[in-house]
Amino acid sequence: MEELTRTLPFECRGCWHVWEEEYLVRRVDDRYEVWTRDGVAVPPPSKYAICPKCGGGQVTTFPEGYLARHPEARIPAPTRPDESALVSPVRRPLV
Repeated sequence: MEELTRTLPFECRGCWHVWEEEYLVRRVDDRYEVWTRDGVAVPPPSKYAICPKCGGGQVTTFPEGYLARHPEARIPAPTRPDESALVSPVRRPLV
């Protein structure tokens, strides 16, 4: 029996969230594979993936390693806005 670790990138077509999931694939012979996540057998990811952000089922996969070669495809997490006071460069007129 052969075991392979596969990390597959996904994208939700509903909310455009991009993420990766890691699977352990056990090949019994050339015709039979068992996909597992965290020790639990799961169906192959291409058919039944669900978006962890919005719960949508319109998910597409990329080739393995795609996000490592194209980091721009990841949508960065929102950053906190700068909470310092805004200062205008224009002087107030003297009254």
